[in-house]
Amino acid sequence: MRKHPVLLGLIIIGVILGVFLLSIFFLTRFGEKKAFALGDKIAVVDIKGMITSSREVVEQIDEFKEDNDIKAIILRINSPGGGVGPSQEIYREVLRAKEKKKIITSMESVAASGGYYVACASHLIVANPGTITGSIGVVMEFSNIEDLLKKIGLRSYVIKSGKHKDIGSPLREMTPEEKAILQDVIDSVHNQFVRAVAEGRNMEEGKVKQIADGRIFSGEQAKELGLVDRLGGLQDAIEIAAEMVGIKGKPAVIYPKRKLSLYELLFRKSLRLLMDEVWQREYRLSYLMYSP
Repeated sequence: MRKHPVLLGLIIIGVILGVFLLSIFFLTRFGEKKAFALGDKIAVVDIKGMITSSREVVEQIDEFKEDNDIKAIILRINSPGGGVGPSQEIYREVLRAKEKKKIITSMESVAASGGYYVACASHLIVANPGTITGSIGVVMEFSNIEDLLKKIGLRSYVIKSGKHKDIGSPLREMTPEEKAILQDVIDSVHNQFVRAVAEGRNMEEGKVKQIADGRIFSGEQAKELGLVDRLGGLQDAIEIAAEMVGIKGKPAVIYPKRKLSLYELLFRKSLRLLMDEVWQREYRLSYLMYSP
């Protein structure tokens, strides 16, 4: 009987692929971190990378807020900041959770700009001595490719409903009036940031404004300025949280229980990178630590 090596190869590849997909399924369904301990617990919510969306973090905080077994929530922040809207939405959710739970922020490598904005809503902030934080400010960036288009012989035509509808267009020079309009927006959002810091850190707005020029600080410097309460890592934050809520002994620490679908496992990272790229191309009104 004549063998078909191509067909045999396809069958082998299909079996290997099937085993791979089944492995992913069982890992995602049964390989999650779950807390089986009874009694009082401390929950950890990770806020990592650029803040471009608030939905997942807000849902996690809301879930823990309503769990009576959870006595404190730790925000583990490792973020240079991000969009103003998402940062403010997480900030407001933390304020709501703060009415029911003790909220402690633990800063990892970076908790700057929007990351620091979120931290200000917590009861207490813990940072490593070398954590990069601060960067209290707002940035909006635009590019101008008008001269480049002229060099390659391209012309653009814009039909608009009002004279400011294409404000920030890369196809022409920005007018002084438009720069003034955008500066007013920046100043308004910056003042919102300053007020959030002043309220969260119990500082005078004037004192905050003196250091709210976008500069960054080490965790050690931030503590001296009153932007951080204590120096330490995640384990220190857990011990502090346990002490604040009266948990005796080593506390049970849990993380959000979330089942990833196969689609998310295979494509989520790529989609996230794509969405970040799209977001970068829009108006970038950002609580973001600037790095050219």
